Amino acid sequence: MHLINTLRQTLIVAAVGTVMLSSCKREPDVAPSTNTTTPVTSTTTTTSASTLEVNNWVLDSMRIYYYWNDKIPANPDKTLPTRDFFESLLNKYNATTNKDGDRFSWIAESAVDLSASLGGQSKKTGFDFRLAYRPGSRTDIIGSVIYVLPGSPADKAGIRRGDIFYKVNGSRLVLSNYESVLFGQGDTKTYTFATVGSSGLVDSEITKSVTAIVFQEDPVLFDSTYTAGSKKIGYLVYNQFIPGVYNETTRITDNTFDNKVDAVFGKFKARGVNELVLDLRYNPGGSISSAINMASLISPNANPSTYFAKYQFNKILMAGYQGQSDRKFISKANNIGGSLQRVFVLTGSGTASASELIINGLKPFMNVVVIGDTTVGKNVGSRTIYDPTNRIQWGMQPIIVKIFNSKGESDYTAGFAPNVVRFEPLNPLPFGDTRETLLNEAMYQITGARSGRRAATADVGVQQDVFSSVSKKAGGSNMFVDDQAIPSLKKR
Repeated sequence: MHLINTLRQTLIVAAVGTVMLSSCKREPDVAPSTNTTTPVTSTTTTTSASTLEVNNWVLDSMRIYYYWNDKIPANPDKTLPTRDFFESLLNKYNATTNKDGDRFSWIAESAVDLSASLGGQSKKTGFDFRLAYRPGSRTDIIGSVIYVLPGSPADKAGIRRGDIFYKVNGSRLVLSNYESVLFGQGDTKTYTFATVGSSGLVDSEITKSVTAIVFQEDPVLFDSTYTAGSKKIGYLVYNQFIPGVYNETTRITDNTFDNKVDAVFGKFKARGVNELVLDLRYNPGGSISSAINMASLISPNANPSTYFAKYQFNKILMAGYQGQSDRKFISKANNIGGSLQRVFVLTGSGTASASELIINGLKPFMNVVVIGDTTVGKNVGSRTIYDPTNRIQWGMQPIIVKIFNSKGESDYTAGFAPNVVRFEPLNPLPFGDTRETLLNEAMYQITGARSGRRAATADVGVQQDVFSSVSKKAGGSNMFVDDQAIPSLKKR
């Protein structure tokens, strides 16, 4: 167990009418979030350790931390390339024979790049998109911009949520080429956009060029409040559970974004919010500590003596806990739970992990109404494992924990089915517009008034996704746990 003294880890659980509502008015002083560019460069390098040395490190670590460590082969082939060797150790999911198996563990060649990307810091153009078949075709692909990060290259180029592109670098997107065209042609790309006419999509020659840079995403994308009679409605778009900005040198993440969430709820509290709409439709997960922070701002039972989540590790780690494998709410001055009877959560097919933990963790304490699409179904968490000496530069993100709510419930591997099914069109309206499909449904559930819906002729329509760029965020669907949640094993 000498390995424990040389590893520093970070846990991860991981873990998307034509008139405004006449009875709702939006407060005028709310602005979108601002992201900042961080001057960081990629640090991926070739390890100086031999494949055998790396694979021994992988095996030693997995035998200690992996949730299914009792399923690891007794004599794995250490001559395999490291990525293949790691895969050979996994208790892999199978829809027929192993429904509770591993769908989420992964390994990366650079631990530094892995940690940065988990903190929302990576090379990006600054917009995310979904791909779908063009209406009437089973070969042509179009891209729908689902959100744009303020201050990013995409934002500066004038790309907006709801824009639709059909060409990249002059190549029309089709089923056979979209991956190579979108992800294999360098950092600078030129997108050609379509317009929406009375008869549907119309190709144009409008182009916008963007160059990817290393950029720190701010997950607090948008917030607002609305008044509808006696209802004061708070709305928050939150796209990843990230505590703050990751520092590459110290490998420490600060609390910038948790503090920003606190400030949003402080505004909600000051304005007397008594209904809450939490938009997690594009949120693939993230830090459990950030999920606890948010839940502690929402739950009517949020106090340091009340349990929010319970952890189940393998036998080695559970022995280290000595019965202390639970997480409680934290005391938050800006908690609005005393004014809430329920919370509305907007979801998409990529909503996962820490987002699902919010749903599952709040259910014992309040009514959670889910609107949108069925979520991923990730009730397990991982941790980042790396060698602090940097001799071995690989980083691993193995599943190490299964998470339950305070009632011991964790039965959502098939995802949370929505109470109300809603899908957004390919050209969604801006966040905060009460005609927007999912927000409009939440407003109806709150006010009982079905008004202000978008004109049908303005919608391109709903199409099944071929791909979503949100899935390319580190690990796709992730949830990570903070260091203090892990028991000390140094004496073992």
